[in-house]
Amino acid sequence: MVPPPAAGSSRGQSAASPSKARKPYQSLPDIGLAPRTKMRSYHHHGSPLNGSPQSSRASSRAPSRQPSRRSSFADVPKDLLQEMDQLKALFTVDTAKLKQITDHFVKELEKGLSVEGGSIPMNPTWVMSFPDGYETGTYLALDMGGTNLRVCEITLTDQKSEFDIIQSKYRMPNELKTGDADELWEYIADCLQQFIETHHGETSKREKLPLGFTFSYPATQNYVDEGVLQRWTKGFDIEGVEGHNVVPMFEAALARRGVPIKLTALINDTTGTLIASAYTDTKVKIGCIFGTGCNAAYMEDCGSIPKLAHMKLPPETPMAINCEWGAFDNEHKVLPRTPYDIIIDQESPRPGQQAFEKMIAGLYLGEIFRLILVDLHDKHETRIFAHQDISKLRKAYSLDSSFLSAIEDDPFENLSETYELFQTKLGISPNAPELELVRHTAELIGTRAARLSACGVAAISKKKGYKECHVGADGSVFNKYPHFKVRGAQALREILDWPEKKSKDEEDPIEILAAEDGSGVGAALIAALTLKRVKEGNLHGILHPENFQ
Repeated sequence: MVPPPAAGSSRGQSAASPSKARKPYQSLPDIGLAPRTKMRSYHHHGSPLNGSPQSSRASSRAPSRQPSRRSSFADVPKDLLQEMDQLKALFTVDTAKLKQITDHFVKELEKGLSVEGGSIPMNPTWVMSFPDGYETGTYLALDMGGTNLRVCEITLTDQKSEFDIIQSKYRMPNELKTGDADELWEYIADCLQQFIETHHGETSKREKLPLGFTFSYPATQNYVDEGVLQRWTKGFDIEGVEGHNVVPMFEAALARRGVPIKLTALINDTTGTLIASAYTDTKVKIGCIFGTGCNAAYMEDCGSIPKLAHMKLPPETPMAINCEWGAFDNEHKVLPRTPYDIIIDQESPRPGQQAFEKMIAGLYLGEIFRLILVDLHDKHETRIFAHQDISKLRKAYSLDSSFLSAIEDDPFENLSETYELFQTKLGISPNAPELELVRHTAELIGTRAARLSACGVAAISKKKGYKECHVGADGSVFNKYPHFKVRGAQALREILDWPEKKSKDEEDPIEILAAEDGSGVGAALIAALTLKRVKEGNLHGILHPENFQ
């Protein structure tokens, strides 16, 4: 049984994110900090804390912005201050180090394009042009995520760079993730059939619709219409799929149900982000994902891809490259790993892999933070959260990047929201100095992630000689983590030696901006671009040209 979808439709450009609703003020205990400009008081439910109760209430909460609260270390004991200084030394990445990392990154990008390859795969995607904004037609897009399955129908209109989209989401049952391969593909076919019947009526009476399939799992692609799964991620562990081309399995399930679909392109979400963003903004040259994982895609000249030399393609022919740059510096030559990064790597399912990703991606930021706090609790010299039960904090990966986001987004001078967060999530009641330590640590981790992320963007820009361009970026960390964009932009400025802005409204030469819908609109656009080039007689990277008739 296919679960009922939540369907919706929207038109054109991506909408701005809704403003964050402010939580109602509560009466909460004062935690003994020095007087601040923005404070709220509260009832304390744990051990008593020093300081007289306060009754003042803050004014309306401002939108998220670069930190404006004034850190106060006056009440922080000397031993904690020393720990904070040591953490700052560990996690600060200065300009010289950023430049060293970027220079090595450029070399690794080039190595990945070579015949022998390198730690960064630099996978050709057989997406061989940017959209011009005048693409038209109706296409389906399928986005297979870890939680939901999203089906979209995208109509590229006669208006330049505009589209209509109808989409439905279907829950991905957990039992399918470890079940039988046929059950997975049958379920997906059922969802597609329901979607088409809902919006077009009887499926048997329709001509086949072209489909772009966003399959964001590590896969080897020698053709745009095939993909050999390397390994499952996102909680999937289904036998009989790894090491095989997923397209025939998918198409067989469609055929059994008579679903009128022809797969035109199998894509990665990062490539989709690049193409979708370029559709609405011709200045976009790079697409990035900064979320649970991290990745980038850009357009390379085939003449600069030695491992494709045997194809004898014209050197100026463009080819979208899916970098898979989470694997940068697996050899540990330049990244400034801390003892906490080393622990994360050693205890991960695949030690020695995804070195870059483990320092900047949302999946790991909360775990780095957790390891630091447990370490400082267990140290006899500091012993934070003394005489409190930290059993919840000891659970690996119990904190994600949203936990750090909430800490950095706390606008109150007494960090009262952070205090509530620790009480609610971990059953811990931090005192005032501990709250300052917590905030300081979150800022260090978040800042390092943003600054290191900029190295990848700078490396592609330097390799391609981009002096000015836009970068379309997506992912939960980019979109939701406080100050990530500002910190990344500052790091780019340092790496590329830009002069200081003359005014705050002046644009950076290379700007990282919110991306268009890569897994939906991007997949549809790539399907359109693939059909277009087949009609023009360009069959490079097409496994089954007969399917495009």
